[in-house]
Amino acid sequence: MAVPLQIRVQAAAAQLLYSLPRPLRRLLAGSPIRLDGQELALDAQLLLRLQRLSGASLTRDGVPVERARAELEMSRQLVSGKPIEPVRTRDIAIPADHGELPATLYTPENLAPGSGLLVFYHGGGWVLGNGASHDNTTRFLAKHAGVRVLSVDYRLAPEHPFPAAQEDAITAFDYAHAKATELGADPSRIAVGGDSAGGNLAAVTAQVTTRRGGPAPAFQLLIYPAVDASVRRRSRELFGDGFFLTDEGMTWFLDRYAPNAVDWTDARLSPLLSVDLTGLPPAYIATAGFDPLRDEGEAYAARLADAGVPVALSRQEDLIHGYVIFLGIGTRFREATAEAAGALRMGLGIANAK
Repeated sequence: MAVPLQIRVQAAAAQLLYSLPRPLRRLLAGSPIRLDGQELALDAQLLLRLQRLSGASLTRDGVPVERARAELEMSRQLVSGKPIEPVRTRDIAIPADHGELPATLYTPENLAPGSGLLVFYHGGGWVLGNGASHDNTTRFLAKHAGVRVLSVDYRLAPEHPFPAAQEDAITAFDYAHAKATELGADPSRIAVGGDSAGGNLAAVTAQVTTRRGGPAPAFQLLIYPAVDASVRRRSRELFGDGFFLTDEGMTWFLDRYAPNAVDWTDARLSPLLSVDLTGLPPAYIATAGFDPLRDEGEAYAARLADAGVPVALSRQEDLIHGYVIFLGIGTRFREATAEAAGALRMGLGIANAK
């Protein structure tokens, strides 16, 4: 699909701003923001400044879902950057009870058969986003981790509320394991991962598949995951306004994915509340310092560690929620995403050595 001229011009303008000398970027962004012993990265502060100037706000009361989805697509084209190459893509139709589940297989150039595979669930509050919104994120992870990535277009709310997305996530993992050889992957080295709501789906998929017996993931890649809908933690109070993901936005998402009839303490929605976390696959959990979800992600890492699960927790203390989709601007977002790719490479490498 051709990118509209207006979007191309705005994207070029954003690139120009980020190429300015640091003193000019600082002048445009404003004085450094320091909160909770952390200083916001200049790249992130400049992005937030541009967002405020544009008046963009994806999720707030009164905004129709379709408009929010359209605004996300427009913003994605501004900040995700040119497609990362060389990475081959192939559309996959995953059989599901409700029909077919669309997915895309990403394969880096010259990757031999029998590689590790990441089943990736995109973020977007279970309401927004799709494979396209995270196309460059999955390309980046595939290329820099040296793995295949199966990016899943699970069903979205409010058309398909909880637990539809979670059912699709498990269906996609089971398909990846059953068809691993056809996908060019090693069935013993399949990870699940995602960002935000996608991290939630990955965490619950790891729990459900481990508890049922049979195939389970070898590794979890959880990037600023949403893991507890039942409690307002301190980070939500500190960073709930002005740092991309807002307090109002979190409520907007949950009201659409898990309306009143849903128990928000259900472990399929709030995996942090699962009674038993023993035996789960090793995990890399990344949080962002200026993110309302920060504290629940770190609480989940602590609970995994207490349960004897190998876990690496990495707080990107100068960043905001959503950083893995901002790969086309600045450098800081790519640095943090590169760390996640390295963790995935190592995690699946260790699984191969067992």
